[in-house]
Amino acid sequence: MPDPVGKLPSELDQLPDRDAEETAEWAASLDAVTEHAGPHRAAYLMRRTLQHAASAGVPVPALLETDYLNTIPTAAEPAFDGDEAMESRIAGWNRWNAAAMVTRGSRFGVGGHIATFASAAWLYETGFNHFFRGKEGDGSGDQLYIQGHASPGIYARAFLDGRLTEEHLDNFRQEAGGNGLPSYPHPRRLPWLWEFPTVSMGLGPLSAIYQARFNRYLTNRGIKDTSASHVWAFLGDGEMDEPESTAALALAAREGLDNLTFVINCNLQRLDGPVRANFKIVQELESQFRGAGWNVVKSLWGSAWDELFALDTTGALVRRLRAVPDAQFQTYATRDVAYIREHFFGAEPALVELAKLLSDAKIDECFHTSRGGHEARKVYAAYRAALAHKGAPTVVLAQTVKGYTLGTGFESRNANHQMKKLSGDQFRTMRDLLELPIPDSKLNDELVPYGHPGADSPEVRYLQERRAELGGPAPARRVHAVALPEPSEKAFQSVYKGSGKQSVATTMAFVRLVKDLMRDKDTGRRWVPIVPDEARTFGMEALFPSAGIYSPLGQTYDPVDRDQIMYYKEAKDGQILNEGITEAGSMADFIAAATSYATHGETMIPFYIFYSMFGWQRTGDQMWQLADQLGKGFIVGATAGRTTLTGEGLQHADGHSHLLAATNPASLNYDPAFAYEIAVIVKDGLRRMYGPDAEDVFYYLTVYNEPMPQPAMPEGVEEGIIKGLYRFKEGVPAKADAPRLQLLASGTAIHWVLAAQELLAAEWGVTADVWSATSWGELRREALECDEALLRGEQRTPYVTRALDGAPGPVLAVSDWMRQVPDQISQWVEQDYSSLGTDGFGLSDTRDAARRHFGVDARSITVAALAQLARRGEVPASAVKEARERYGL
Repeated sequence: MPDPVGKLPSELDQLPDRDAEETAEWAASLDAVTEHAGPHRAAYLMRRTLQHAASAGVPVPALLETDYLNTIPTAAEPAFDGDEAMESRIAGWNRWNAAAMVTRGSRFGVGGHIATFASAAWLYETGFNHFFRGKEGDGSGDQLYIQGHASPGIYARAFLDGRLTEEHLDNFRQEAGGNGLPSYPHPRRLPWLWEFPTVSMGLGPLSAIYQARFNRYLTNRGIKDTSASHVWAFLGDGEMDEPESTAALALAAREGLDNLTFVINCNLQRLDGPVRANFKIVQELESQFRGAGWNVVKSLWGSAWDELFALDTTGALVRRLRAVPDAQFQTYATRDVAYIREHFFGAEPALVELAKLLSDAKIDECFHTSRGGHEARKVYAAYRAALAHKGAPTVVLAQTVKGYTLGTGFESRNANHQMKKLSGDQFRTMRDLLELPIPDSKLNDELVPYGHPGADSPEVRYLQERRAELGGPAPARRVHAVALPEPSEKAFQSVYKGSGKQSVATTMAFVRLVKDLMRDKDTGRRWVPIVPDEARTFGMEALFPSAGIYSPLGQTYDPVDRDQIMYYKEAKDGQILNEGITEAGSMADFIAAATSYATHGETMIPFYIFYSMFGWQRTGDQMWQLADQLGKGFIVGATAGRTTLTGEGLQHADGHSHLLAATNPASLNYDPAFAYEIAVIVKDGLRRMYGPDAEDVFYYLTVYNEPMPQPAMPEGVEEGIIKGLYRFKEGVPAKADAPRLQLLASGTAIHWVLAAQELLAAEWGVTADVWSATSWGELRREALECDEALLRGEQRTPYVTRALDGAPGPVLAVSDWMRQVPDQISQWVEQDYSSLGTDGFGLSDTRDAARRHFGVDARSITVAALAQLARRGEVPASAVKEARERYGL
């Protein structure tokens, strides 16, 4: 219970106090300091005591927030390993060309971002000159996640070192001609330069964490030593609002990923205004990262502030800096010295006295330009500290001015994210500030020139020498494609035979197939099974003892099910990535594994199996990221369809993922009905993704949790399975003139269609052929290619048209998905076409009831088929009415 003065109980009240008198003395001492020296002095002493306790190994909780100061004092900065003047000239050329490129492009209305790189230039330049390892040295080099809006600066640097030409720069955001530069980091559009697509905000930091973790996974499994690789993620302070940005911070700390550094450019602005107008984003981020277990390095103030801090004998300046909200500090960066003297230093007498000791020039420099993120020495010190820290990841919080060096019209202005060009006068001001040898005669409002000191200039030689020492150009993407050998045919043959009388869900059939493929002596170790927690739901527990669940700590406990055959086994070299309840984290894992062939020159075969509803719907943006990054592997939507997952209801019933997947050009989407179809598709996928002529695609398969007998594979169906359609069971006419139609079905719907085929024949004298449509999407893709060929004068008939050519009667397509999924092929089917599907929201009930509700059960299909035939005059209309009444529809 609270005491009379309102003191709340705490966990300390539960601990024994062996010397209450000593405890009271400590409290009395603190009270005395507070009374005689003030609360600020008392707080300082407490923090000093905690700092001393931590350094002495006393286990006390760490503070989550420190003063608004640089973590590394000027006196403690390491010696700078480079030529500051030379690096400043290089940075000047890159700043100029980044701004010129965007400004020149504005003539065509293509836009671009100038202010982001202007603020972050030294964060990148210092890394490129001293830290970022290239791919031409030992190992894989470093992995760089570049902030998307900073891409003009990276292009400018590539231009300076000869990797890009003026023509390239002039084609920024103009890619249609084939010689352009994409707006943002994009491996699919510029695969020799960019490794990681990052402009979809929040996905960069999430992916960087899982990339760092996957690096450790490769090392611990003995596939490749990645201990020399470091992951650098460059982020904006506004980007940290995205939930994905901070979703995996605890994972990075929990697994001790000291091979990872976040660099957050804290220019205090997001796209339309302050990041934290009434608060301080740096302090918020520091608390968030420290609370998650990260090492935090703050680089906030430039060297001009050293004099101010030295004069601050009362601590008033530090208190004032901490109290001023970000939006007000942004205002200081745009106002004159008189305003700063009045509004900042006028807040308390001690600051008024301090300001009397400062010249206007000193105040102007401190408040307008001097930030930790704008000085190579400050950034260098922060990066050195990040690499030196072991046992936890590091975040560098670097304070900058958005639009720095672009002039007063840009710097710290709320609208500078939307400002796409500089005028001739603004370029003159920028040229003078950067001290670049560009004559006035070259500057006008029409076409500002690019600047280059010459291919053999000291600047270019210095840049190239630094990069050579660090292992070659960066960023850079390198692919050393090595085709994987085909796995043994044995695993596939066992599936081709079918299950006999045993009922097996296609989810289980897929898992069994992969389990056998993981035993292959050549390629088995390259499979990376990924599951977001519910491995047992998908029948993957059989993999636990044989493959093991990856953990960098191994297994430090006795599992509760140790006496069972399929016990929960964790291992340092475990193969399974069991991610817990995080589809986003699992997708980030998948992307790291799916692109390892380029990142590390090690081809891996990831398969990610998940509750179907929680794949494309929940993480569709990451599926695009996977395509952007040219990833390969198998994405498996288990418990698929809107009616097969009994009892779970609306939130789990997936009838639309194939429609979402169809929008992704890199995704090859299959909805197999039988186990042997899965085997054929997986085998073909291994060939297309990992064979001698590897393609930059990935496979999406949907599998079902409904146990059914799995037939043996008929002869000669492989081509149809891959292309997307083949005749599975031909109807046998009861008489020569029997009405006929074609029933197409995918996935589990094949079983309802087969039942409908029997009903139509037995009760209505109608003959139906049953076709397995393994991929509506691939049928459509190939048909679109035929249409495109027609525009070029090539006459090609789509496969779906050819497959159904001459098939008598109308076509009725059925699936456990929305009708739009099978309707993808309708325009290339020459017969009358109709479809049935599960449009609408899902519901909880039995499978039979759900299928009757959506009108896709065998009886509903029978009525729909009769209605189609009645419209053609091939059966009497009365038959349709009779069937409805007979089947209770």
